[in-house]
Amino acid sequence: MIFCANPSAQFRSYQAEIEEAVLKVMRGNSYVLGKEVSLLEKEFSDYIGTSSSIGVANGTDALELALRALEIGFGDEVITVSHTAVATIAAIESTGAEAVLVDVESEYYTLEPNQLEEVISDKTKAVIAVHLYGQPVNLDIIQDFCKANKVFLIEDVSQAHGAKYKGRRLGSIGDVGCFSCYPTKNLGAMGDAGLITTNNIKLAIKIRMLREYGWNNRISEYAGRNSRLDEIQAVILRIKLKYLDLDNKKRCQLAQYYMDNLSDIQVSLPVIRANSESVFHLFVLQVEKRNELLKYLLSKDIKAGIHYPVPVHLQPAYKGRVSISSNMGVTESLTGRIISLPMYPELSAKDAEKIVNTVRNFLK
Repeated sequence: MIFCANPSAQFRSYQAEIEEAVLKVMRGNSYVLGKEVSLLEKEFSDYIGTSSSIGVANGTDALELALRALEIGFGDEVITVSHTAVATIAAIESTGAEAVLVDVESEYYTLEPNQLEEVISDKTKAVIAVHLYGQPVNLDIIQDFCKANKVFLIEDVSQAHGAKYKGRRLGSIGDVGCFSCYPTKNLGAMGDAGLITTNNIKLAIKIRMLREYGWNNRISEYAGRNSRLDEIQAVILRIKLKYLDLDNKKRCQLAQYYMDNLSDIQVSLPVIRANSESVFHLFVLQVEKRNELLKYLLSKDIKAGIHYPVPVHLQPAYKGRVSISSNMGVTESLTGRIISLPMYPELSAKDAEKIVNTVRNFLK
């Protein structure tokens, strides 16, 4: 079976190094928020280009803690997209704030900046810009909007570790960057993990306190919570971070192979924003008879995916409850057409050829 993502294959790529490092942690006497976490935080902030990086339990916590550190909560609104992982909206609601959802651009599947003026209100405190599928959002326009309206810009970089916008790493441009390190991500742990980046030293100090009960010398200065990163995940992420650019290059080469060999058939291929570098967390096509293609691929032992099958504002938990812009046409039209082809650095040339030929056979 060819899987849509395959974190086990990445483990095998670095197995000896990971096993040696994990065993060293296990033989030690520090398992949570120790030396390995501190080293990861330093190395990740150096990589992204920020003054600080904070390790947390997962990507959803990263967003929630960033919002809490910015003092966003009950009575506040946060603008983001509906075409995203539900975690983005869940994090907003966990603070007590209200999510206000807008449409995405038809070419890039990222936040439609032209709708921001429509939904902003006196309650708006932040915009969460989701860099979806490895693709940067239009940060210039969104950043200008946030500055003009004195609201915070939070980058959700959970699907774009290492991607760049105008030469700068995502996660270094907004007020704060939030990363999931779930096993299938470009920088994936072997369990749950998350990272937060910022150039605001005071904000970084506050987030570090919030992730552990708001403690300052074990006295709670803030009403915090438990979102600690453990040493085993940190040491695994340190190893994988060394190879992230190489693995992202492999993803881009695979994406180029897909585009070169599927450009002459009836599919809509990904478009890369100008002055940007995508890292292709996912390779997403639009195609007619998507469900039939999904079944056909599976019959040939190819497991593709759908990211995402139902917009958040139409899911039972949120339908009729979250605020949305007046036009969600692109978001709602995507759900019946998008399909994610297998995408991971270890995918072999033979398997990539099989995937291309299978898609072509179905659409011929």
